[in-house]
Amino acid sequence: MPLESAAPPVNPRPEPSRRFSVAPMMDWTDRHCRYFLRLLSRNALLYTEMVTTGALLHGDAERFLRHDEAEYPLALQLGGSVPADLAACAKLAQDAGYDEVNLNVGCPSDRVQNNMIGACLMGHPALVGDCVKAMQDAVQIPVTVKHRIGINGRDSYAELCDFVGQVRDAGCRSFTVHARIAILEGLSPKENREIPPLRYDVAAQLKADFPELEIILNGGIKTLAECQAHLQTFDGVMLGREAYHNPYVLAEVDQQLFGSQASVISRSEALAQLRPYIAAHLASGGAMHHVTRHILGLGQGFPGARKFRQLLSVDIHKSKDPLALLDQAGALLQGR
Repeated sequence: MPLESAAPPVNPRPEPSRRFSVAPMMDWTDRHCRYFLRLLSRNALLYTEMVTTGALLHGDAERFLRHDEAEYPLALQLGGSVPADLAACAKLAQDAGYDEVNLNVGCPSDRVQNNMIGACLMGHPALVGDCVKAMQDAVQIPVTVKHRIGINGRDSYAELCDFVGQVRDAGCRSFTVHARIAILEGLSPKENREIPPLRYDVAAQLKADFPELEIILNGGIKTLAECQAHLQTFDGVMLGREAYHNPYVLAEVDQQLFGSQASVISRSEALAQLRPYIAAHLASGGAMHHVTRHILGLGQGFPGARKFRQLLSVDIHKSKDPLALLDQAGALLQGR
């Protein structure tokens, strides 16, 4: 009796490169933002906002998982701490076509702490290991972890190594390290991104002590020159707020970090390529500001930049012809 042929892979695309990625950011990296960022870089790995297991299992999963194929390579970030729930959600991510599923072990907000989500999990490395193993057993796509270098009360380097070691032993091979501790009481999430000092040296020591692991550096990186410098030590770099507030920094990622020979897209070309997407969103009943709120950062560093931002953040709410307003804004980008 002939052997059955192997089933085709669930995801025919290769594992994504994590050499450069844009961080998951709540209220920012939604599907419209990601579509826009993809126009600027073909190679950057993009992440969703964090989605909790409860939202997927008991809410509108289709809405949370919705994305455009143009966004690939694309990773879904999950928040949760129940292994079976995370496994079920990882399967949903794989079935929806995502290239990776990432577990959030870095968010410091009170709200997620109360549900055992985010940075507080750094105090429970065995549980994180159980979560990773359950997810890996459920899917074929990579399962990765994004974490801090510690939390208050558990911020020694030995404890960081214990965390990474236990999660590694559970099967995780890729860790994105936000090179700050998280202070779980008394600081807001915004303050936790700014007040604890950046410790790139700690992340570098982690890479030296775990050379077999993929270690991606996150936190405070603003320029591609900084990215290139960090890539001498780390396997990849992840930009967060800078990529959102100054998205045009992505325009040269492919050329500078991936060796692409393609010409660098201009601001005006990016907006022109985004226009059909916006028109389709309007035709489906959406509002233009759902998309254009993410592109305000294109308007900086040139004469007319302030007018560009005003058109798409203030005037947009009064316009009866939003696409004409978009074209007016686009005219300010000509030659840029």
